[in-house]
Amino acid sequence: MDTKRLIYLDNAATSFPKPPQVTEAMVYFMEYVGANPGRSGHPLAREAGRIVQAARDNLARLFSVDDPSRISFALNITEALNTVFHGYLNPGDHVVTTAMEHNSVMRPLVYLREKRDIMFDVAPCDRRGFLDIDALAKLLRKNTRLVVVNHASNVCGTLQDVAAVKGVIGDIPLLLDTAQTAGACPIDARALGVDFLAFTGHKGLMGPQGTGGLYVRKGIDLRPLKHGGTGSQSENMHQPGFMPDALESGTQNNVGIAGLGAAVAFILEEGVEKIRCHEQSLTKALLDGIYDLHNVAIYGPLDPVQQVATVSLTFDSTLSEGSEGSLGCGAINLEWFSDSVPIDEAEDRLSSQYNILVRVGLHCAPIAHQTIGTFPDGTIRLSMGYFNTLEDIDLAVQAIRRIAAA
Repeated sequence: MDTKRLIYLDNAATSFPKPPQVTEAMVYFMEYVGANPGRSGHPLAREAGRIVQAARDNLARLFSVDDPSRISFALNITEALNTVFHGYLNPGDHVVTTAMEHNSVMRPLVYLREKRDIMFDVAPCDRRGFLDIDALAKLLRKNTRLVVVNHASNVCGTLQDVAAVKGVIGDIPLLLDTAQTAGACPIDARALGVDFLAFTGHKGLMGPQGTGGLYVRKGIDLRPLKHGGTGSQSENMHQPGFMPDALESGTQNNVGIAGLGAAVAFILEEGVEKIRCHEQSLTKALLDGIYDLHNVAIYGPLDPVQQVATVSLTFDSTLSEGSEGSLGCGAINLEWFSDSVPIDEAEDRLSSQYNILVRVGLHCAPIAHQTIGTFPDGTIRLSMGYFNTLEDIDLAVQAIRRIAAA
């Protein structure tokens, strides 16, 4: 493979490349710091503590959180989500989530239903991935203790109206999964009324893998997912009850947090609005370039304003159910079409012939694919990032058009 012309369009899985500041911060930590923050009083431990606190402060700025101590670090968003599910819910509680969720939400909820007597309902979404707010309202019960919403779909990019959700659920706590939006879209936790905000470091936040975390609104306490040493209240055999120590037992991925802090600093300096604008331009260029293809179906809103920079497609036809785009498919046409191209074959051709890296399949979100009508095979997903260019998209469009015409 000619790596000089490699086009990476798998940023929904993990962003690449990273800002150079990320590597520099991690190398600095490993070569010149290396100590454990909060465990010792010597200069290197204090420097490690400064670096971790700076990362926490940057994240608080990014999410408009008043108190940085309400943000705890985790290995990834899956751990953060599980911290809420296992630390907040009790037997007899009821949860409402949506039909566009990732398995990092669905699998824990299924487990809790089977093992802990915690019930959940799934609010329907339309074929473009948008949540039915009225249907969500009807699922709420007296014992509904949590509502879980995927801010943007990792399958087709659909952005949910978080303010509308909060307006319907009122005082019921809202857990927002920002795996696809943190760093890529402006998020104001205070304005949105978010009670729990789970994030991962290695996607839109442009940090290293093995990083993530959870914001917990003041006034809410969680049972820790794990117990152990925190460097604080060492004389006490019980877990500290204050944030972030309550949720941060054991040595953290401090070198990763150093990289994450540098990544978030980069995002703050660039500006989330600038990043969002660039990714919208990439999305528009891709959609405009392939919309008229007769044997390519595109899934999702087909509108850069209503989605993140993730586009799912298949090399086949979809018939209209009325107005154009009503199925969330951009290549609607009633003519005869050529035979479809299997998604695995399309991925192989994009990679081997055009050096374009994408992801195919169910993307760990089978319920979302059931919603948009692409289960069980899934889709070809092209997900763009801040370091992609319009030239990248032009080459991807040319490749897709050639495969569709073959």
